[in-house]
Amino acid sequence: MLQKRALTLSLVGATALAALSTGVVANSDAISQAANTVAAPRQGAPAAALTEAATPQAATADRKADTKKAEETKKQVAEKKAKALYAGTTTASYFWDDGSGVNGDTGAPAGGKPMQKGLFASPSWPLHTKVKVTYNGRSVTGFVGDRGPGEPSHRGVMLDLDTYTFRYLFDGKKPKSKYNAGVGAGHLKGVKYEVVQWGKGAGKKGAPQPFGS
Repeated sequence: MLQKRALTLSLVGATALAALSTGVVANSDAISQAANTVAAPRQGAPAAALTEAATPQAATADRKADTKKAEETKKQVAEKKAKALYAGTTTASYFWDDGSGVNGDTGAPAGGKPMQKGLFASPSWPLHTKVKVTYNGRSVTGFVGDRGPGEPSHRGVMLDLDTYTFRYLFDGKKPKSKYNAGVGAGHLKGVKYEVVQWGKGAGKKGAPQPFGS
């Protein structure tokens, strides 16, 4: 009887040991599979890292390209807007009309704005017309703020420039005073003018007309 029990326990123990061994092996296989599953992405990590590293560089290149394209478009729009509406050449004189009576000025400019650098006088163009003048490679953009010159306009002098603009175009320097350009020349022949924008004030668009005509 005792021998049967011992034999039974031995068989049970052997069965349990076999089951335990089988479970260990199974668990070992599962662990190995899990390890391989986790390890697999790590083997591809360097390539992914390179891709991620390259992405910011590509994005930076795209941004630079977009910025350059935007700047070119902006430049084209600006050039289109700046295209002259009317252009030509004339002889220009100079003045400074601030109401002081110096040099026989007649008072405040007709355009309603005080005398200043970049304020020109035209015998016929609409007041507040924006004009670019060029001479000897130097340019100034100003506006028509007064009427003039008077009688000289009947002799082809179709622009009166403020003293500062006149002297700058002449030699790039500043006038002796607001009322005196400080040079022997009282006129500049062959001044190129470009109407950039017509003003909304009184006057006539197109070719300049002599004063009072």
